[in-house]
Amino acid sequence: MYATVMHGPGDVRYEQVEDPKILKPTDAIIKLAATCICGSDLWPYRGLSDQDGPAHMGHEYCGTVVEVGSEVRNIKPGQFVVGSFILSDNTCPHCDFGFQSSCVQREFMTGAQAPYARVPLADGTLVATNEIPDADMIPHMLATSDVLGTGWYAADASQVREGGTAVVVGDGAVGLMGVLAASQMGAGRVIVMSRHKDRQKLALEYGATDIVEERGEDGIGRIMDLTNGVGAESVLECVGMEESMHQAMGVCRPGGTIGYVGVPHGVSFDGQQLFFGQKRMLGGPAPVRRFLPDLMDRVLAGKIEPGKVFDLVLPIAEVAEGYKAMDERRAIKTMLRVEE
Repeated sequence: MYATVMHGPGDVRYEQVEDPKILKPTDAIIKLAATCICGSDLWPYRGLSDQDGPAHMGHEYCGTVVEVGSEVRNIKPGQFVVGSFILSDNTCPHCDFGFQSSCVQREFMTGAQAPYARVPLADGTLVATNEIPDADMIPHMLATSDVLGTGWYAADASQVREGGTAVVVGDGAVGLMGVLAASQMGAGRVIVMSRHKDRQKLALEYGATDIVEERGEDGIGRIMDLTNGVGAESVLECVGMEESMHQAMGVCRPGGTIGYVGVPHGVSFDGQQLFFGQKRMLGGPAPVRRFLPDLMDRVLAGKIEPGKVFDLVLPIAEVAEGYKAMDERRAIKTMLRVEE
């Protein structure tokens, strides 16, 4: 088959590779209904993270099971499934505690920007629907695999509460999903830091109540003005840069909580600032598997439409253009149609 391979910064190719095979008895092979490009894929694309040789890309996926290993008990061929970008057995002590992203058998999904993919730890990772979803549901189901689950974790980790105030730092796909999540969790006020009109529009549709375009100290000052000098009790940090973390720390009130899900690049902390700031912090790779059944149910019930975050849809053979469009900020998030 053909699949997406990144050979180096800016060098993404859709090229012939070996078909995926069952390698372990706990594996499954799925035929993808759709896949997409993640913002984190842009780090190696931009040369900002190390890459050891050509890499098979893609970790967001949904589709139909075509084959399972001999030890897979719960997942069956013919089922439509969604899986997390982190593979887990869903039975270890960390999984039982709700942190499948720290599973003792943890692996990271790869190779999903392709027509078929191997999913290790299938029983623990995949969640099946009762029926095959309609075609118009596929973008929304795909979004639950990572981007929605990560935004949801940011809101959960920041302890968004009914009637509370949440600030979302970052207006990329994850930040927009954080807006949706905070709204769904009942936040009375959702302030999003955004400079881009198209993203602002979607943020408002997802439940944002205020838009702050300022950055740095000006952005912190603006949010302090909006909150009468108090700050927000819940802050969702969805970028992972030094400036974005500084803004998150600056707008979080004493006793408040920062949920950080942006993969950190160049972020450092001052011990004195942490000590006297009195702010909680919880984050890291999202335990999407914890949230998947609920998020899939919300999608299938028509309560949320996270797939609207895909503002560019391309055939998978044009994946290189999808990367370029996201790199140049011509697209928030690219969905890739998997052709027969």
